[in-house]
Amino acid sequence: MTTQATHLPRTDHLQPHAIALLRIALGVMTLAHGLMKVFVFTPAGTVGFFESLGLPGFLAYLTILAEVGGGLALILGVYTRWVSLALVPVLLGAAWVHLGNGWVFSNEGGGWEFPVFWAIALLVQAGLGSGSLTLSRRFA
Repeated sequence: MTTQATHLPRTDHLQPHAIALLRIALGVMTLAHGLMKVFVFTPAGTVGFFESLGLPGFLAYLTILAEVGGGLALILGVYTRWVSLALVPVLLGAAWVHLGNGWVFSNEGGGWEFPVFWAIALLVQAGLGSGSLTLSRRFA
């Protein structure tokens, strides 16, 4: 029995753009969460929240820096693999914070499925690289 090849249009050329779309979306979400900690919750409020969880306050500043700097780096396509990997612990920390609230993020206090999914998406991004639309291929 032979199989006939279907004549589907090649879409290989779209892959770098799909990778870039994922990277930019992850960057925008990361930047938005970092800026929310700066402009909505304020750095002092974020420090207070971290301390209420029993975490050292300086981790709040590191988290803000990681989210703002990492978000910008992802949007621009700078060191995408390393930045994606560096953000995974931030998201796993967020999952830990929301662990007691259950699975669904719409639960009171937010659940843990969104930060875990986000961490997995960052791992996928690290594996894929930058894709197209980067500031410089040298830093991708």
